Amino acid sequence: MYFYFIQFKRIIRDMTAPARWILTISLSLALAVTAIAQRTAAATVQHISTPLTVLTNMRLIDGTGAPPRDHVTLVLADGKIQKICDDTKSCDVPTAGTNANLVGKTVMPSLISAHSHLALLNAEGNFDSAQYTEENVIKQLEQYERYGVTTIVSLGLNKDIIFDLRDKQKKGQVDGATVLTVGRGIGVPNGFPPMGAGDNQLYRPKDAAEARRDVDETADHHADLIKIWIDENHGKFPEMSDDIARAIISEAHKRGLRVAAHVYKLEDARRIVNEGVDILAHSVRDKDVDDSFIALLKSKGTWYLPTLTVDESFFVYADRPDFMQSTFFRDSVPAETYARLTSDAYRNKVLSDKDTQQHRQDFTIATRNLKRLYDAGVNIGFGTDSGAVLGRLPGFSEHRELLLMVNAGLTPLQAIACATSHNAAEMHLSDRGTLKADMNADLLVIDGDPSKNITDTSHIAAVFHHGHRIEHIESAK
Repeated sequence: MYFYFIQFKRIIRDMTAPARWILTISLSLALAVTAIAQRTAAATVQHISTPLTVLTNMRLIDGTGAPPRDHVTLVLADGKIQKICDDTKSCDVPTAGTNANLVGKTVMPSLISAHSHLALLNAEGNFDSAQYTEENVIKQLEQYERYGVTTIVSLGLNKDIIFDLRDKQKKGQVDGATVLTVGRGIGVPNGFPPMGAGDNQLYRPKDAAEARRDVDETADHHADLIKIWIDENHGKFPEMSDDIARAIISEAHKRGLRVAAHVYKLEDARRIVNEGVDILAHSVRDKDVDDSFIALLKSKGTWYLPTLTVDESFFVYADRPDFMQSTFFRDSVPAETYARLTSDAYRNKVLSDKDTQQHRQDFTIATRNLKRLYDAGVNIGFGTDSGAVLGRLPGFSEHRELLLMVNAGLTPLQAIACATSHNAAEMHLSDRGTLKADMNADLLVIDGDPSKNITDTSHIAAVFHHGHRIEHIESAK
């Protein structure tokens, strides 16, 4: 069935514009502005091309952190935002095209995740290298897209097929969230991450010379970034030496690539920022950040990704939160994973694990550090590590991260800006992240007002990616 569905999508794309327009009219934009009546967790993504779409009477959040604007009209054409009018009544819009009145709804930029992973886990939530196939990568890209995350950075542990898939996607041959990637990423022998990834998913150089070769090989694939791991996990693993880290960063910069670092400890983060790393891909979690570290981040222009869902994922499901019963959550989880997360055996294991209290403490410190760094003017981006371990769920975790950032003390508009315009700036993506004329038509239509209640982002009425309407999961509280 999936094969025939893909062929159907290609037929649609090959149709003439008038024929495609007739098909679009017949299908209607009703699904674009109302929640889907039936659950579609297992459904594949369908792109329905609309030559011209006019969305009227919306509340608009532009992604910059500015206050919402009411009664706005958006005109979408050729994958771009053609026009924005703040006064719907006086807006001169084309009479042709599909029109939708979005009174009572909010339109905002779709989300960008600067730290995600693809096709690493089996249905039970365990790392399995055999899962990294073209089919599974595309399936997860489609899940991100359904959840309104239309651009992701796959930040390591990829097989080299990711570069071919990314290139096919640029040619319109692969659907789902737009993927940027670091390829494999670079660790150290017997070091972190301890996921058993083979040589075809992670570099583990033994010295600086080998590290430079790994950077060059990654650069030759035209990777978007370089990823390194700096973490000894409470003394359990050897850590990357300064010589190797310095060689990686200098070689990456020579090849025109920035470097993102997995970190945990404050002193490791301080050391690697001094070496010139560009992005801290996780929060500092072992202690509170200090004034000198804040000044260092600001002077270097380093980006900081809080990834609060990382630490919460180790314990939150054992606490049995109400969101686990929502359609929005359940549609993001394979049945086997859901059964495991809700089992008494899993709950008892987490609650009895001596590391659980450490994870709770890490989460508290990370939350506190985010608020202090944001208030100090540090560059704050957005990511979740979704897809890396059990419970970090593609698409769902990104909406959860928004809530956790608000719980940390950011306003909803500040959190949304981190996940949209900030991440676009971080990743040098000048064509997305905000809603204004000539930007990509990548946007979410929301039932509700996430500027007042951030959980309303989970009430998705429609997703548009490059102007295509995406059929998605049912939104639910």
